[in-house]
Amino acid sequence: MLSGVRTQPLQSGRGPLSPGSRAGIGAALALLALVSAVELADGRPVHYLALMAAAPLLAAALASWRVVLGLGVLATGTGVAFALAEGTTSLVTAVNVAGIALAAAIAAGVAAVRQRQSERIAELSRLASVAQQAVLRPLGPQVGTLAVAARYISSTATAEIGGDLYEVMDTPYGVRMIIGDVRGKGLDAVRLASIVLGSYRHVAYERADLRAVVTDLDRAVARNVGDEDFVTAALVEERGGTLTIVNCGHPPPLLLRRGAVIPLEPPAPAPPLGFMPVVRPRVERLEPGDRLLLFTDGLGEARRDGEFFPTADRAWRLLGHGTVADGLASLETALVEWVHGRLDDDIALVLIEYTGPSSGVTAAVPSWEVGATES
Repeated sequence: MLSGVRTQPLQSGRGPLSPGSRAGIGAALALLALVSAVELADGRPVHYLALMAAAPLLAAALASWRVVLGLGVLATGTGVAFALAEGTTSLVTAVNVAGIALAAAIAAGVAAVRQRQSERIAELSRLASVAQQAVLRPLGPQVGTLAVAARYISSTATAEIGGDLYEVMDTPYGVRMIIGDVRGKGLDAVRLASIVLGSYRHVAYERADLRAVVTDLDRAVARNVGDEDFVTAALVEERGGTLTIVNCGHPPPLLLRRGAVIPLEPPAPAPPLGFMPVVRPRVERLEPGDRLLLFTDGLGEARRDGEFFPTADRAWRLLGHGTVADGLASLETALVEWVHGRLDDDIALVLIEYTGPSSGVTAAVPSWEVGATES
């Protein structure tokens, strides 16, 4: 996944110091040393003592509240030492020392609030990871006769999951997979994605015909969305080397074969799930070594300076080498570089490779023919 810069939980004062705390301590101590050196060089009376109040405030931006409080005590103690060394403490010096102590208390409070917020964000990130594993289960590396890899690239550094979805399963009707994209973002999109995946994981084992699977998913979506909500989806089945695809308003998968990139457009357009799509299957015969890229529209919309990422032109060079996981890693790297790390939408990617027929496989029968035979 594209994770960006992850928020690291700050240490609560026990165990090794976090990098932020070490940086805060270093900056604050350097400031205290600098002000002390200037005061010593300037002689009495003291003139720059108030600058020590900046030390705990500086540390508050990075360090834990215990560290900030300790630095505040150190700064206040240093100020008291300079005040006592002055001999007759003036009112200005006393006010400066009191200001250092007050700044230390404020800085410790600010650090405590920031630390609690950071710990809450870290906990939410952990829960998001758990939710991601529950909704989007890890795939591969082998499902049936297919080598499989998947990646979810989030457009937001603080979020790891949205409304894009995918699944690959080995069913009695062959290896079946789905990729989809829920309209909208946020928790409602995640909820609908989980509903679609939950329904698919059930009906993919029950329905022989992919068109019946689409009908069941459409009902599940219609029961749980508003009038303007929908889910685009592409459903794919591999059975004995025969590939069957039905498409509900989703970007067509890309077939990579011997250096060529072939968009597998549907025979006829169909609306997304939620609008009662009537789909027509597209059937392709696979060859060993063929790869198929399933993706959501975030990939097609990725651009820089108004120029879209050339997926079809670069697909073979990026995805045709190494393992399928290597291919997706190359695609993600090239994509992030293209957009300079700034994506407008989440992207789900699934790359499969047909490794050839397994022993004991009977004649290939697409799911739409199985459904026609049973009807």
